[in-house]
Amino acid sequence: MKPNIIFIMADDHAANAIGAYGSKINSTPNIDRIARSGARFSHCYVSNSICTPSRASILTGTYNHVNGVMSLGDTIDSRLPNVAKHFNTAGYQTAIFGKWHLGEGKAHQPSGFDDWKVLPGQGAYFNPIFHSPKGEEKISGYVTEIITDITLDWLKNRDTNKPFFLMMHHKAPHRPWHYDPKKENLYLDKIEIPDTFADDYKNRAAAASAAKIRIADDFTYEDLGLAQPESGLNLGELLWDKSGNRKLPKVDDFDVFSLKDETTGEIFKFADKKSYDEFKYQRYLQRYLRTVSSIDDSVGSILDFLDSEGLSDNTMVIYTSDQGFFLGEHGWYDKRFMYEESFQMPFLIKYPKEIEANSVISHMISNVDFAPTFLETAGLSVPNYMQGRSFRPLWQKNFSEEWPDLVYHRYWMHRDLYHNAYAHYGIRNKKYKLIYWYNEGLGSTGSQPGGETPEWELFDCENDPKELFNLANKSEYQETLKQLIEILDSKMAEIGDIPRH
Repeated sequence: MKPNIIFIMADDHAANAIGAYGSKINSTPNIDRIARSGARFSHCYVSNSICTPSRASILTGTYNHVNGVMSLGDTIDSRLPNVAKHFNTAGYQTAIFGKWHLGEGKAHQPSGFDDWKVLPGQGAYFNPIFHSPKGEEKISGYVTEIITDITLDWLKNRDTNKPFFLMMHHKAPHRPWHYDPKKENLYLDKIEIPDTFADDYKNRAAAASAAKIRIADDFTYEDLGLAQPESGLNLGELLWDKSGNRKLPKVDDFDVFSLKDETTGEIFKFADKKSYDEFKYQRYLQRYLRTVSSIDDSVGSILDFLDSEGLSDNTMVIYTSDQGFFLGEHGWYDKRFMYEESFQMPFLIKYPKEIEANSVISHMISNVDFAPTFLETAGLSVPNYMQGRSFRPLWQKNFSEEWPDLVYHRYWMHRDLYHNAYAHYGIRNKKYKLIYWYNEGLGSTGSQPGGETPEWELFDCENDPKELFNLANKSEYQETLKQLIEILDSKMAEIGDIPRH
């Protein structure tokens, strides 16, 4: 009997906010059920830490220079082969519900799926519009619950004589973290602040200090659910020209400064900059984790349905995110970087027929490997255009050759307007991470001309897991640097990407 596959993906869900990954700040009992019944991958990585490109790689099993989706402004060509088309051809029922973010209109809509209902663009948290083959529909309610209901309805009405491949893509916990009001009373206790929260970015490339993703400086009123004043000395700079959305202000005189909750009207006052910054962190994490709580409820509903229908043993269930996310580490929110919190994807999987419960798999995998893995597990051939490799042998423990613990990342958008993140590429193995900041705009949507000096970064992932000390310019690491650059060159040649170093 061919297995069913349910692929559940959140948007921006950091591994550090999942109980199964040892989170100190969050409990996710239903997501953790997948880990308890199956495996947790401790070294899963994204090939490009941004929403749209990651989704393209997951769907096609190829790197972004091959599938053509390198930045947020790019769209996928619906004529491209993808994993759903292979399942469909093999007699599977296929469906995708939730966030698509790969373009709209016939040329870019989901293809290879028997049924689909997706959010246009980023979608809305409340009363969202969905697009489907039947057209546009506005559905009342909270987006996480709506996606769950659509998915369960499809499962209940599917053709029970056929196996299914189902992709369920949540919008949450994407910025600006509008949570369901029923979660209002969660996370009221003080949340632990990362010990790198006040990072000064010394001993790092210029990209680290230049990025506009700082909790202290770059949040907007909307991000934290605060009322934006119409005028005043402390109004704050515009997020971008002609935008009505403003960043929270930098403050000199705390005696006359306060903020107001946009819903309750509660007034917040601050003694100094430290208390102001920590308020932003607490407010951010509260809102973020509340949206995650709704996803956890959703996962529980899906798992309960499978149990009640006797489908659990023959259904592979995956929980992941389209990339990682900074939760105050280095003083940051957002993603984009190859630094670990952004680079690492959570990946939990259960399939009782093959995967031992409570397994932890430490070998390295990438999102380009997902599609080949699903196909092989279903007994289908993996097409040679896919650049990833199936990691099914890792849980079967039957691979004969040494597993290649090496992953590649490339972020193409140089100095986008809102985040000022620098373009870069690199590799990571179990011991080292090598990053090249080539600092050139390549004409991708939102990019600006370069002009900064290119830089290498080298981190010892074992002895410096928080990535605070760049070793690339240390004399004693020059041979290591040379060897890693050779490995990087070999990897780029293998996948057909063009180096700029």
